[in-house]
Amino acid sequence: MQNAKDMALLACMDGLFGYAMVITHNYASAANLVQETYLRALNAKEHPRNHGEVKGWLFTILRNIWLNQLRRRRTAREVADLNIIGESNLKLAADDSTADPHTLYVRDIVTTRVREAISKLPTKFREIIFLREYEELSYKEISIIVGCPAGTVMSRLARARTRLRILLAST
Repeated sequence: MQNAKDMALLACMDGLFGYAMVITHNYASAANLVQETYLRALNAKEHPRNHGEVKGWLFTILRNIWLNQLRRRRTAREVADLNIIGESNLKLAADDSTADPHTLYVRDIVTTRVREAISKLPTKFREIIFLREYEELSYKEISIIVGCPAGTVMSRLARARTRLRILLAST
C-alpha cells in the first residue's frame, strides 16, 4: 500500500467498519464485510479519483455486498452489542483530557444511551443516521450508497431523528 489511491482506501477503514457494525450488529460479520470490500476495491480496474469519491465508492461496495449476503441467507437477524463501534467514530465520545471527571462520566452515559437508542432503530434509519452523523457524508453521497433519491435520504433522516428523540426521551 504505497500509492495515494491505496492510502485513500485505508483512510476509510474505521468508518467502513463502523458502518458494517451498524448494519450487521455482529463483529465477525462486520470484519468480513470490510475485508470483502477491500478485496473488491483493490481488484477493481478503476478507482475514483478524489478522496470524497473513494469514500462513497467503498461504502457503496460494502452495502451491496451486505445486501447480496442478506438475499442469499434470508435468516434471522443476528444481534450484537453496538459498543463495538470505536469511540473515535462517535462525536459524543471525543477525547477531552481537560474535562473534569463528572463531565466525562455524563458524556459516557449520554454516549451509551444514544448507542442503545440507535440500535433500536430499523436498519434503514440506523444506516442513514450513521452515514450522516458519524461519517458526515452528504445527502447525495448517502443517496448513492443506499440507492435512493436524496429527498428520500432527507425524509428518512428526519424520521430517524424523530424516532431517536422519542427513544431518548422515554429512557
